[in-house]
Amino acid sequence: ASYMLLPATSATGGFLNMGGLATQTVSLGASGAVFGLFVVSVLVKLSRGLNLWKLLEFFILGQFVMDRVFSEIAMQSAKGGALAASGGINHIAHLAGALFGVLLVFMISKIPALE
Repeated sequence: ASYMLLPATSATGGFLNMGGLATQTVSLGASGAVFGLFVVSVLVKLSRGLNLWKLLEFFILGQFVMDRVFSEIAMQSAKGGALAASGGINHIAHLAGALFGVLLVFMISKIPALE
């Protein structure tokens, strides 16, 4: 299922922001997918058993990821909630990719393990 992470997070970031962008705005790139992969990489650390090393990775990587996500939220909020991309950066795609990363980890965690 891991081979589906990049296309799934990328597509979700693109689809969720298509309705909110101005008609003359083009959204291009894989940054939404990257944000989704950021979130997945952090949450997977907690889902596969805990040990000191995984907790350390979780806190270091998690701090970076949460900083980036909160930064995107702040930048989107500074625009007054407008959905159009500003300054060539599509913050909605970043946030949608991160949200889908959370949902994807949750959905995969509900799949029973094959033994």
